Amino acid sequence: MSDPIPLPLASLHDELGGKMVAFAGYSMPVQYPAGVMAEHLHVRDKAGLFDVSHMGQVIVRGENAAAALERLLPVNVVGLAEGRQRYGLLMLPDGGVADDLMFANRGDHLLLVVNGAMKHADMDILTAGLPDLEIDLLEDRALLALQGPAAESVLEALVPGVAAMKFMDVRSFDWNGADLWVSRSGYTGEDGFEISVPIAQVEVFARALLADDDVLPIGLGARDSLRLEAGMPLYGQDLTAEISPVEADLTWAIQKVRRTGGDRAGGFPGADRVLAELDDGPKRRRVGLLPQGRAPMRMGVTLYASEDAADPVGTVTSGGFGPSVGAPVAMGYVPEGTATGTTLYGDVRGKRLPVVVTDLPFHQPRYKR
Repeated sequence: MSDPIPLPLASLHDELGGKMVAFAGYSMPVQYPAGVMAEHLHVRDKAGLFDVSHMGQVIVRGENAAAALERLLPVNVVGLAEGRQRYGLLMLPDGGVADDLMFANRGDHLLLVVNGAMKHADMDILTAGLPDLEIDLLEDRALLALQGPAAESVLEALVPGVAAMKFMDVRSFDWNGADLWVSRSGYTGEDGFEISVPIAQVEVFARALLADDDVLPIGLGARDSLRLEAGMPLYGQDLTAEISPVEADLTWAIQKVRRTGGDRAGGFPGADRVLAELDDGPKRRRVGLLPQGRAPMRMGVTLYASEDAADPVGTVTSGGFGPSVGAPVAMGYVPEGTATGTTLYGDVRGKRLPVVVTDLPFHQPRYKR
């Protein structure tokens, strides 16, 4: 196994006291001296800076690029206005999800941001499925996320104009000669921005953000608890090659135009399964779970209908302590139709512990609409 790849800001993470771990093939900070709990709460209260440079940034360019990309995603790509971004799902032939991603209309090209662990597999799917388009995985840009209620004022002080952006807007800005690609989005349930920065300028830009007293560096630990509270799936856990978008409760991401009866219904890999599940319902669905007690239920915990049931009915795919909730929270898959408020039992180290099915999210998002 090859050594994890250092991020462009490796020396800064070391200087800041980041505890580094291997993640998605990269060496990444899991936490800083403040600790996961303090980092999580700081993002909810002020602003946190995340280094997400492991993510893949992909340019798709060519004639009718949006219509071509739509053949691989069950979402409305053609109808996305210039300067806007949308959540998408890269599909597999059997209706499972190859990856979830963000895509932006930047005028003469589309910009995709894909998961770091999947970016090379995604490139194989994109190049095979879009043979007439120019597809480039960028190697010269880093990616930062500034998240939290103070993110707007912090970034506006450095990059005038970002405060006028709405949720899912994308714009380019010049900062001291650096070409910044900014989207008003993120993966924490808070207002914030993701900023693509040329690697040559990313350290000086990151230091400028961290110079603000409202900003702390945030590691993977708090990133995970923040997205879990916000009910956002993590690819490889809550979303996999075997799970469909309908099972994952991501039907909101499939616009009417791509559904049965829509002007551009189907036509994407796995469409038969996805459209059938949209019309008739899936066999299982992702839900929120509230463990009854202080013990977290983590990925892999098996769920049962009763304390003595022989056969499992579901499984936990993500779980941990929710600092903003003040209690353990989890997500997992249960049979379709399982009512909110239903008590199930998770097998935690040989003990059946109660867990209640609940609606997602645990923390209501605070985006700037």
